[in-house]
Amino acid sequence: MEGFSNARGKSVLLAIVKAVQDNKAYLGEIDGLIGDGDHGMNMNKGVTLFAARYGSKDISFTDGLELLGMVLLGEIGGSMGPIYGTIFTEMARTGAGFDIIGLNELSHMMEAGLRELEDIVEAKVGDKTLIDTLSPAVYTLKAEAGTGGCFAQALDRMKAAAKAGQDSTRDMAAKHGRSSRLGERSRGVLDAGAVSCCIILCAMADGIKELL
Repeated sequence: MEGFSNARGKSVLLAIVKAVQDNKAYLGEIDGLIGDGDHGMNMNKGVTLFAARYGSKDISFTDGLELLGMVLLGEIGGSMGPIYGTIFTEMARTGAGFDIIGLNELSHMMEAGLRELEDIVEAKVGDKTLIDTLSPAVYTLKAEAGTGGCFAQALDRMKAAAKAGQDSTRDMAAKHGRSSRLGERSRGVLDAGAVSCCIILCAMADGIKELL
């Protein structure tokens, strides 16, 4: 089976950390256009805390997802901590028994994260949130898994779907969060959560491809 060793997947998590750190200012700039401007700062704080505590430890991909999720759930401000914490911890729970993570396994993990998030938030595709990025990425990966596609190519297609989803939020009016108070005036700006989700998914995909 084409895949990567769960036990050796810490590098994927560190790729996510670096991507968020590198885009801290960009995320803050986007968020500041229609929000309170703290998204980059909060996400950077969470991933940096995770890296400081666990980056030198021998942890698996799913163990790391669980630990990162718990840091985000418990130690950063704003709404994104609980949202990303929910996604990551559910991915970790679903994948905990996998020794090798291939296309099917990652698809199951990501779909579980999306489903768990949908259970606790009202947002749906079209509401100008990170779900506009996450949902098409998940269902693209699921479709690729259903056809038995090449893992690396499936990851590239997932990245393209995430980017298209992110970009689609520019023309949407926000329906949730602080930016929803702007109504139609929130059009013309990307949603910061959709952008950070795209950054994280692309970093994860690239990190996995390096292990394949």
